[in-house]
Amino acid sequence: MSDSMPLVVIVEGDGDEAAVPILLRRIAFEVLQVPPPHIIKCFRVQRNRLTKPETLVRYVELAARHLPAPGGGLLILIDADDDCPRDLAPALLERARTARGDLNTAVVLAKHEYEAWFLAAAHSLRGLYGLPLDLAPPPAPESIRGAKGWLTRHMPRGRPYDEVRHQPAFTSRFDLGLAREAPSFDKCFREVVRLLTGTSPTR
Repeated sequence: MSDSMPLVVIVEGDGDEAAVPILLRRIAFEVLQVPPPHIIKCFRVQRNRLTKPETLVRYVELAARHLPAPGGGLLILIDADDDCPRDLAPALLERARTARGDLNTAVVLAKHEYEAWFLAAAHSLRGLYGLPLDLAPPPAPESIRGAKGWLTRHMPRGRPYDEVRHQPAFTSRFDLGLAREAPSFDKCFREVVRLLTGTSPTR
């Protein structure tokens, strides 16, 4: 693939808006060795709104208007919070495909929080922003409800984890291979590879 893949991305937070394009570029460069994707538009939508059918359909339609026809893809990446990714992600994907079956769409839910992926790859974040040089991942990183709090407890006193500042920086550094030990990141990784290579989804 010689040309950049056009993508529209839908996320939920300020930190995600900055971090997810970094993640996509890293997978393109470091794994696939292809040009970085052309992110045509990054929509930021509150999670509790995006999970409503009418809102999801609205943003899928907006994404379609920005993408060339045919070509490109749509990535929806949000936190699962207390929902099970294996239940909610397929439901959201089905709504998106029903609305626009012509789009190559991927829906990824980080188990609890995006930051759980940093916990899984904690070894690779040692020393960053004052994190301990012996930082190690907790058992079952994705089982922790409050990954941001875990990071704060390991950062210097008075310098808490801030998603706007730290999420993009940690995304630039964390080891993708280590993070794939977290099942929801492994799913994210595989879906991003699929989108960037233009592979059609399987049902």
